Amino acid sequence: MSTATSRLLDTARHGWTMAGVLAVMIFLAVLATAGGIATAGASAALRTALGGQLTVQIVSGDAETRVRHAAQVVAALRRSPSVAHVAQVPRTELTRLLGPWLGNEAGEDDLPVPALIDVTLTQGLDGAAQVRRIVAPIDPAIRVDAQGAALAGTETLLRAVTLLAAATVTLMIGAGSAMVLLSIRAGLAAHETTIDVMHRLGATDAQVARLFCRRMARDAALAAAIGAPIAWGTLALLGRVGAGTGAELLGGMTLGRVGWGSAVILPVAFVALAALVAYIAVRRALGRLV
Repeated sequence: MSTATSRLLDTARHGWTMAGVLAVMIFLAVLATAGGIATAGASAALRTALGGQLTVQIVSGDAETRVRHAAQVVAALRRSPSVAHVAQVPRTELTRLLGPWLGNEAGEDDLPVPALIDVTLTQGLDGAAQVRRIVAPIDPAIRVDAQGAALAGTETLLRAVTLLAAATVTLMIGAGSAMVLLSIRAGLAAHETTIDVMHRLGATDAQVARLFCRRMARDAALAAAIGAPIAWGTLALLGRVGAGTGAELLGGMTLGRVGWGSAVILPVAFVALAALVAYIAVRRALGRLV
């Protein structure tokens, strides 16, 4: 059909209103998608960084006993095939860590500071029980702490945020589809007489549906052209702010190629979905009128 024919079903003011609403939805959907991917990446980075990381604490009150047990623990763990790396934390490092709380007394030799040993496992957190069995004969009072277990709640929170982002994207897509359906119904009701005349002149349901589909694709494309660049700029700004904080957790919240690819593809997919929903809705509505 010609351009003049397509204008019969066009309402410019309604198109701008629809485009504005869809632009907001696309903006929120892109942000939610990127946020979910970044949070999932941070969760994976946290799990990788802390997986298999243990701290062995020798809490004996006697300094000579601590030194002797520390040497025995290091030797025993190095013989274990499930241990990839063993290193005792130097006393100077412990003094530096305790300095903000104990001041100059943190470096006193008579201060019963536990001996700390960093352990990296080859089997993840499941090897913590095996490490406890190795060090128990040396000193039953030795404590073995899994670093990942201390942040298990944080990982659970990150997973919940990822699921919330996925749910938000789903709701935005559903709401956008609902807006398209409402627009199509309003357009069919407003142009009922025009559509009837077109049918009498030989136009088919498919041709009429393509007109509505073209108009909806135009409105959705306009919305994507408005909402998507704003969302991309917001993501780039947030990425710079997160990288500048120096926080390891925020540093892991990067989009990468997958995230940016999804942020770019989502608006295009939204336009295609809007056009498809419009075409199917018009065909079904006109089919019921026959």
